[in-house]
Amino acid sequence: MEPLDAQLDELQDDALMLLFAQGEAGAARILTARLLPRVLNHAARVLGNRTDAEDVAQEAMLRLWRAAGDWQAGGAKVSTWLYRVTANLAIDRLRRTGRAVGLDDTDEPADEDALAADDRLIRADRMAALDAALARLPERQRQAVVLRHIEGVSNPEIAEVLEISVEAVESLTARGKRALAAALAGQKEALGYG
Repeated sequence: MEPLDAQLDELQDDALMLLFAQGEAGAARILTARLLPRVLNHAARVLGNRTDAEDVAQEAMLRLWRAAGDWQAGGAKVSTWLYRVTANLAIDRLRRTGRAVGLDDTDEPADEDALAADDRLIRADRMAALDAALARLPERQRQAVVLRHIEGVSNPEIAEVLEISVEAVESLTARGKRALAAALAGQKEALGYG
């Protein structure tokens, strides 16, 4: 990492946006390193297709860079804004293609190689079962559950992303969790939980 990048790494996202708007390329490198993996993972979970997710993530990042000149510090969080753009692009892509969402194409985390063979198989089975159950959720529930329980986004931020109330987020995630629990209930033993 370049010395300036190390200093920039300490800054908040909105400060980096303002620096990028002023021509500081290092700010874009730091923001990309922070945000692109999260956006790509979210798009992959929603779309179920890594290639489509890469396209959506790239378009979302391009929109972020285009918005930099008009960015207002103290407004929406950069990550929240970017999740909203990603969510909208993913939904648009799903609607445009009219396809069902299967999440089997989602890549496993990079640390997968460190696990023992049995652990990798169990983890793969669990992920496949979770992805299949997520795919059956209505798209708003799926987005809320993925953002909250997989991406770790707070309910107020999810409310901003989905442009709904916090209470609606809580309702969506609760219904989504119940539906997932019901879908996975009969598979506990097969997935190594029994």
